Amino acid sequence: MPTPAAGHVRIRVAAAAVNPSDPFLWRSLGPTALDHPVIPGLDAAGTIDAVGEEVDDRLAVGDRVMAMVNARRPEGGAQAEMIVVPAASVVTIADHLSLTAAATLPMTGLTALQGLHQLGLPPGSTLAVTGGAGQLASYLIPLAKQRGLRVIADANPADDALVRSFGADDVVSRGEGFAGAVCDLVPDGVDAVYDTAVLTRSAVPAIRDGGSIAVVRGWDEEGEPERGITVHQVSVGAAMHNTAWLQTLADQAALGNLQLRVKDVYAPERAIDAYQRMEAGGLRGRLVITF
Repeated sequence: MPTPAAGHVRIRVAAAAVNPSDPFLWRSLGPTALDHPVIPGLDAAGTIDAVGEEVDDRLAVGDRVMAMVNARRPEGGAQAEMIVVPAASVVTIADHLSLTAAATLPMTGLTALQGLHQLGLPPGSTLAVTGGAGQLASYLIPLAKQRGLRVIADANPADDALVRSFGADDVVSRGEGFAGAVCDLVPDGVDAVYDTAVLTRSAVPAIRDGGSIAVVRGWDEEGEPERGITVHQVSVGAAMHNTAWLQTLADQAALGNLQLRVKDVYAPERAIDAYQRMEAGGLRGRLVITF
């Protein structure tokens, strides 16, 4: 049984989301990465079971909470019955939110906020979002709208209404014609692209001179694009202990401003099935391991 050190809490995990990084971690095991055994998982929701010293009174035993967890630490990630995490990475959640749904929010929500922070767009700017129907975009779009941004997102025709329900002002068809479709709406190009679909350079023509692009899986080795466009490589690790941002996410979810989408749940014994299904792609909602 793990014991919480100073500044940490122990959580009895009810649910842990499966993210694209989990099968990546699983397949990257080896001499240059992590050694077996490994506990994946970046998101957990459950109940505080014990509190270490130097934890302030915002967290107490019995609180229903969500947390972001560093899966590459020696003790592993979120997909375990009991975990110990820094209190800074834990916030309480509203009673009406299910723990299973709350487990889908921390990592992906923080990724959205970190990218928006790096882009630094002022109100009135126009942001194009690729992968509009995905989990990251579903949190990114309403958070961008709250900052006074105009949002253009892409989607398949079957997902048009879904993406508009997130708050997108305009929806264009996804695929090779993305940049052209965006420029049909904004001839000089948008102020920035948040590239959740890994279009990378093919999305650059949609950006105005001097604009920017946020990417979630790195950039190529050919350097930044021409026309003064800046590339922001988003790393959620920079936001892992940002309690204020986590609380913002919890508050917005409680108000119904963020759609917490659970596609399916799995017992721990079927975790490999969840990883393989995640790798197959095309999900509309997160897979969650429940304990």
